[in-house]
Amino acid sequence: MPRDDLDRQLITLLQANARESTANLARRLGVARTTVLARLDRLERSGAIVGYTARLGADSGDRGVQAYVGITVSPKMARDVTAQLARLPELRMLCSVSGEFDYIALLRAESTARLDGLLDSIGEIDGVMKTTTSVVLALRVDRTA
Repeated sequence: MPRDDLDRQLITLLQANARESTANLARRLGVARTTVLARLDRLERSGAIVGYTARLGADSGDRGVQAYVGITVSPKMARDVTAQLARLPELRMLCSVSGEFDYIALLRAESTARLDGLLDSIGEIDGVMKTTTSVVLALRVDRTA
Protein backbone atom coordinates (compact mmCIF):
# COMPACT_ATOMS: atom_id res chain seq x y z
CA MET A 1 0.00 0.00 0.00
CA PRO A 2 1.08 3.59 -0.49
CA ARG A 3 3.07 4.85 2.48
CA ASP A 4 2.24 8.55 2.42
CA ASP A 5 0.32 11.32 0.68
CA LEU A 6 2.89 11.62 -2.13
CA ASP A 7 2.52 7.92 -2.95
CA ARG A 8 -1.28 8.30 -3.02
CA GLN A 9 -1.06 11.37 -5.27
CA LEU A 10 1.34 9.57 -7.62
CA ILE A 11 -0.94 6.55 -7.87
CA THR A 12 -3.95 8.78 -8.52
CA LEU A 13 -2.12 10.49 -11.40
CA LEU A 14 -1.09 7.14 -12.84
CA GLN A 15 -4.65 5.83 -12.60
CA ALA A 16 -5.79 8.79 -14.67
CA ASN A 17 -2.97 8.35 -17.22
CA ALA A 18 -0.50 5.49 -16.83
CA ARG A 19 1.47 6.83 -19.82
CA GLU A 20 2.26 10.15 -18.15
CA SER A 21 6.00 10.84 -18.30
CA THR A 22 7.98 10.88 -15.09
CA ALA A 23 8.97 14.49 -15.84
CA ASN A 24 5.29 15.54 -16.05
CA LEU A 25 4.45 13.54 -12.92
CA ALA A 26 7.27 15.27 -11.07
CA ARG A 27 6.09 18.71 -12.23
CA ARG A 28 2.51 18.02 -11.19
CA LEU A 29 3.62 16.70 -7.79
CA GLY A 30 6.17 19.44 -7.21
CA VAL A 31 9.07 17.03 -6.67
CA ALA A 32 12.23 16.00 -8.53
CA ARG A 33 12.01 13.48 -11.36
CA THR A 34 14.41 11.20 -9.46
CA THR A 35 11.97 11.23 -6.53
CA VAL A 36 9.18 10.00 -8.82
CA LEU A 37 11.45 7.29 -10.25
CA ALA A 38 12.43 6.13 -6.76
CA ARG A 39 8.81 6.12 -5.59
CA LEU A 40 7.68 4.15 -8.65
CA ASP A 41 10.44 1.61 -8.14
CA ARG A 42 9.51 1.15 -4.47
CA LEU A 43 5.77 0.93 -5.22
CA GLU A 44 6.41 -1.68 -7.91
CA ARG A 45 8.77 -3.75 -5.73
CA SER A 46 6.31 -3.68 -2.81
CA GLY A 47 3.45 -4.85 -5.02
CA ALA A 48 1.39 -1.67 -4.61
CA ILE A 49 1.72 -1.21 -8.38
CA VAL A 50 1.61 -4.49 -10.26
CA GLY A 51 1.40 -3.26 -13.83
CA TYR A 52 0.41 -0.66 -16.35
CA THR A 53 -2.29 -1.18 -18.93
CA ALA A 54 -4.37 0.36 -21.67
CA ARG A 55 -8.14 0.56 -21.18
CA LEU A 56 -10.46 0.62 -24.14
CA GLY A 57 -13.14 3.27 -24.31
CA ALA A 58 -16.82 2.44 -24.54
CA ASP A 59 -16.71 3.01 -28.30
CA SER A 60 -13.71 0.73 -28.88
CA GLY A 61 -15.42 -2.55 -29.62
CA ASP A 62 -16.24 -3.44 -26.02
CA ARG A 63 -19.87 -2.40 -26.25
CA GLY A 64 -22.56 -4.28 -24.50
CA VAL A 65 -24.18 -4.39 -21.12
CA GLN A 66 -22.57 -4.82 -17.72
CA ALA A 67 -24.26 -6.13 -14.61
CA TYR A 68 -23.33 -6.84 -11.03
CA VAL A 69 -24.86 -10.08 -9.80
CA GLY A 70 -25.18 -10.91 -6.12
CA ILE A 71 -25.05 -14.68 -5.71
CA THR A 72 -26.07 -16.70 -2.67
CA VAL A 73 -24.77 -20.27 -2.62
CA SER A 74 -25.10 -23.37 -0.53
CA PRO A 75 -21.99 -23.42 1.71
CA LYS A 76 -21.02 -26.97 0.73
CA MET A 77 -21.22 -26.09 -2.97
CA ALA A 78 -19.19 -22.85 -2.95
CA ARG A 79 -16.08 -24.36 -4.56
CA ASP A 80 -18.09 -26.03 -7.35
CA VAL A 81 -20.12 -22.87 -7.99
CA THR A 82 -16.94 -20.80 -8.21
CA ALA A 83 -15.44 -23.25 -10.70
CA GLN A 84 -18.58 -23.14 -12.86
CA LEU A 85 -18.71 -19.36 -12.82
CA ALA A 86 -15.02 -19.12 -13.76
CA ARG A 87 -15.84 -20.96 -17.00
CA LEU A 88 -18.09 -18.12 -18.20
CA PRO A 89 -16.14 -15.95 -20.67
CA GLU A 90 -18.39 -12.99 -19.84
CA LEU A 91 -17.36 -13.07 -16.17
CA ARG A 92 -15.06 -10.08 -15.59
CA MET A 93 -14.68 -10.35 -11.82
CA LEU A 94 -15.88 -12.55 -8.97
CA CYS A 95 -15.51 -11.45 -5.35
CA SER A 96 -16.48 -13.23 -2.16
CA VAL A 97 -18.17 -10.67 0.04
CA SER A 98 -19.74 -10.23 3.44
CA GLY A 99 -23.38 -9.28 3.77
CA GLU A 100 -26.48 -10.39 1.96
CA PHE A 101 -24.66 -12.36 -0.77
CA ASP A 102 -21.76 -14.79 -0.78
CA TYR A 103 -20.35 -13.50 -4.08
CA ILE A 104 -20.61 -10.47 -6.33
CA ALA A 105 -19.94 -11.14 -10.01
CA LEU A 106 -19.33 -8.54 -12.69
CA LEU A 107 -20.59 -9.68 -16.08
CA ARG A 108 -20.24 -8.05 -19.49
CA ALA A 109 -22.46 -9.37 -22.29
CA GLU A 110 -22.86 -8.17 -25.85
CA SER A 111 -26.62 -7.73 -25.43
CA THR A 112 -29.40 -7.82 -22.89
CA ALA A 113 -30.56 -11.08 -24.48
CA ARG A 114 -27.13 -12.65 -23.81
CA LEU A 115 -27.14 -11.26 -20.27
CA ASP A 116 -30.55 -12.85 -19.72
CA GLY A 117 -29.17 -16.18 -20.91
CA LEU A 118 -26.15 -15.87 -18.62
CA LEU A 119 -28.37 -15.15 -15.63
CA ASP A 120 -30.46 -18.21 -16.45
CA SER A 121 -27.26 -20.30 -16.69
CA ILE A 122 -26.00 -19.00 -13.36
CA GLY A 123 -29.34 -19.74 -11.71
CA GLU A 124 -29.17 -23.34 -12.98
CA ILE A 125 -25.76 -24.06 -11.43
CA ASP A 126 -26.07 -26.64 -8.65
CA GLY A 127 -25.60 -24.85 -5.35
CA VAL A 128 -26.80 -21.40 -6.48
CA MET A 129 -29.70 -20.54 -4.21
CA LYS A 130 -30.45 -16.96 -5.26
CA THR A 131 -29.23 -14.19 -7.56
CA THR A 132 -29.94 -10.48 -7.60
CA THR A 133 -28.87 -8.43 -10.61
CA SER A 134 -28.13 -4.74 -11.02
CA VAL A 135 -27.52 -3.59 -14.59
CA VAL A 136 -24.95 -0.82 -14.98
CA LEU A 137 -26.60 2.21 -16.58
CA ALA A 138 -23.59 4.55 -16.66
CA LEU A 139 -20.00 4.52 -15.47
CA ARG A 140 -19.38 7.64 -13.37
CA VAL A 141 -15.84 7.04 -12.04
CA ASP A 142 -13.47 4.26 -13.06
CA ARG A 143 -10.06 3.99 -11.42
CA THR A 144 -9.56 0.33 -12.22
CA ALA A 145 -7.13 -0.91 -14.83
